[in-house]
Amino acid sequence: MSRRVPLLLLLCISARSLCAQDLSGIEIHGFVTQGFLFSSQNNYLTMHSSSGSLQWTDGAVSISDSLTDKLRVGIQLHMNQLGQLGGPNIQVDWASADYRVNDRFGFRAGKVKTVMGLFNDSQDVDAVFLWTLLPQSIYPNDNEGFFLSHLGGEVYGRLPLGHRVGKLHYDGFAGESYLPLHGGYIKQIGDAGLVFTTAPGGTTYGGDLRWEAPLQGLLIGASADIQAMDGTAPQGSLHLVPFLSAYYYVQFRKGKFYLAAEYNDAPSRASITLGQTVVPIPVGAHAWYAMGSYQLSKKIQVGSYYSCSVDTGLEPGLAVNYSKDWVVSGRYDFDSYFYAKLEGHFLHGTALGYYGSTNTNGLKDNSNMLAAKIGFSF
Repeated sequence: MSRRVPLLLLLCISARSLCAQDLSGIEIHGFVTQGFLFSSQNNYLTMHSSSGSLQWTDGAVSISDSLTDKLRVGIQLHMNQLGQLGGPNIQVDWASADYRVNDRFGFRAGKVKTVMGLFNDSQDVDAVFLWTLLPQSIYPNDNEGFFLSHLGGEVYGRLPLGHRVGKLHYDGFAGESYLPLHGGYIKQIGDAGLVFTTAPGGTTYGGDLRWEAPLQGLLIGASADIQAMDGTAPQGSLHLVPFLSAYYYVQFRKGKFYLAAEYNDAPSRASITLGQTVVPIPVGAHAWYAMGSYQLSKKIQVGSYYSCSVDTGLEPGLAVNYSKDWVVSGRYDFDSYFYAKLEGHFLHGTALGYYGSTNTNGLKDNSNMLAAKIGFSF
């Protein structure tokens, strides 16, 4: 981490001057965060969190420019180290051209953010959230790079339905998505003996429909994504039959209060081939969360959420097949650039976030965890 710290500090120091300059329509935004995890038992997200770990450094810079009144282009570069995941190499989160005909219709192409659920296309912008970790049942931090974007295109728009009915927002997308070689899924598959040197990938397509209700602050929506996946490694192969992942969500804002809930249903059938042996992996994932927060003052925000995931494709009563997380969180904004977060997690079950390579002595069914983060955004 010592090699990265000077770069992160340099970004923080130079960002204020960048924000003050007139760059003729070019917008530059970014963030740098340093996280800390300490768990009572079990090591989380490939970090040695049971001893306290600072192996969580994240930073990104996005640059965009309006070439015409209707055409905008942009790119985001990202560096992330999460325990044994990620690394010092710069990755492209997204890079796209966006042509907006009018409010009712526009389209994007390139490496495009995937609009799915409440937070999928914004989970890379840490500064907008109270939470140190978003609900891991639906937004797993160790696999953010896979869910965030896809190679392909998207159409989108907003349809006014009248003053008494509200507005309808729609998104439709199609393309290819790939498992990052330094992400959580590849790490878990590698721990099982299948080590990929080329990222598995497959077709993805789906859409999102959300209703902005006439009741101010109320948003109701649903998303659908159909995903397939195939990959070949020296030891064997991975095959994921195309499956539907559905999301249903609601969000309400009023004054200093914020409430949200989301449900995801994603049953799938995958198989791993090791030599001559084919291992079927049925997954019956059902996940949901409910959250709420309150703005105590201009600088202080507090909140809580409950997140749950159960794999009904296997024995749901076993701790390895479910994850339940009760969370309390607080955030303090020092100014418009710097902020800090502190969060307590009360974890039951081991289905999410745990890796055998960093828990060689086995896993306890329950664990408490402290998560903290300090961040800079511009």
